[in-house]
Amino acid sequence: MINRRELILGATAAGLAGRALAAADSRKRILRKIPSGGEELPVIGMGSSRTFDVGESAAERAPLAEVLKELVAGGGTVIDSSPMYGRAEQVIGDLLREMKPAPKIFAATKVWTTGKDAGIAQMKQSFERMGVKNMDLMQVHNLQDWKTHLPVLREWKAQGKIRYVGITTSTARQYADFGAVMKAEALDFVQFNYSIGEREAETLLLPLARHKGIATMINRPFMRAALFQRVAGKPLPGWAADIECTSWAQVFLKWILGHPAVTCIIPASAKASNMKDDMAAGFGKLPDEALRQRIAADVMG
Repeated sequence: MINRRELILGATAAGLAGRALAAADSRKRILRKIPSGGEELPVIGMGSSRTFDVGESAAERAPLAEVLKELVAGGGTVIDSSPMYGRAEQVIGDLLREMKPAPKIFAATKVWTTGKDAGIAQMKQSFERMGVKNMDLMQVHNLQDWKTHLPVLREWKAQGKIRYVGITTSTARQYADFGAVMKAEALDFVQFNYSIGEREAETLLLPLARHKGIATMINRPFMRAALFQRVAGKPLPGWAADIECTSWAQVFLKWILGHPAVTCIIPASAKASNMKDDMAAGFGKLPDEALRQRIAADVMG
């Protein structure tokens, strides 16, 4: 199975990506506002599912420290995690505590349990693991017991413990229920899967988020690397240069960012080179709708 590094090398894009990143500061960084708060976020952040669940050895953690350095070097601030991701919250917190100077981050995690007391205990543990006094964003993971957790999240927001409240999903099977909660509840953020190969969110969730003024955080932008399989061996088309892309990863991310309802994307990576590549998508030009349609046709056939 081809991975992203092999794809980049096979397409001779590694050198091009390096040159593009070297010039990133000369291009315009893309920022988008959180509708409920007005503050701006860099559009590329970092997820931690399946990547930061490692042990305590230096051999396991050193590569992830480099991933975080590339996020910060590229101007990223958003780091998203969950108790569902094993040791990820603890690893992120430990590595952030080791970084000097301490980076500015937008810390996001989730509550993923049943019952009020269990939820409170879990959230307190997440604060401790990630090393934050106040969480920027707390989300109800996969809608689990959301009727119990959302009132607590709102209380904590009123108390200043958290800044924003949200809900998450990563499967279209939940979209009907997810959309119903979006319609019924006051939310700052919603997180769901959206990519050039998983476009179901265009029907309900993205239009609804835009209508209600809810920020969107996008997971699974590469369909867990499945998109790279589709373009294996294919050189970048000429239109890639029109949106300042030097890799397929940047194409996939900028295609998502071309949708006006998208606030931030959180690709997960265990390799610094991939994080560096992803961060380049947060600069420069984006595709208009006509080019997005052309890209989708070229990639998905």
